[in-house]
Amino acid sequence: MEKHAMHYETITRLTTAISQCKDPEEVAVITAESVKTAFNAKGCSVFLVDKDTRELGLVASSGLSHEYLNKGPIHFMQTIKEAKNAVPVAIYDVMDDPRIEYPEAARKEGISSLLGVPIISHNKIIGALRVYTSEPWEFSFQDVTVIQAVALICGMAMDMCRMYKGYKTSIEILKDMRGKNTYSTHKWTPYEGVPKSVEQSICDF
Repeated sequence: MEKHAMHYETITRLTTAISQCKDPEEVAVITAESVKTAFNAKGCSVFLVDKDTRELGLVASSGLSHEYLNKGPIHFMQTIKEAKNAVPVAIYDVMDDPRIEYPEAARKEGISSLLGVPIISHNKIIGALRVYTSEPWEFSFQDVTVIQAVALICGMAMDMCRMYKGYKTSIEILKDMRGKNTYSTHKWTPYEGVPKSVEQSICDF
């Protein structure tokens, strides 16, 4: 029951924190920190797919060294395929799994197990959420389900933040286009805007 309570608390806290975010990167940071803390994991990272390079670009991370994070590019099509096949991928031993692209870097970092789940928004895969543990961990069905739920919340929140920023930018552009000279500072007289061909006497009625 304690584990269930932890899961519910994780989602509640994460949703509350994310609902106050206005920036996609802030959403990613809060997600990474929340998952690491809730599962007492070694680290957690949030990646987004780069449409041009087809690589997973790191957006936020918690608990991992700069050396490990900068180990090299993460190929979207060749590495752990949670972001390609839209299914969770659990790896019990990172030193004995061909899907690990940088096993030596993982060993040096002290990583034993890894769980990767896709980040999906509007039925499109936009990235991946990965959890790293220092001890071998057989991730349970409940663990996977909770982290999948967190990844979905993360994806939707990042999209909402992008839309918010887009709307805000559009409003600012429209304001600039209208300019300060659009509105007259003086009051209209009864004859303003009336074509010259119309006699002024007609406007008196």
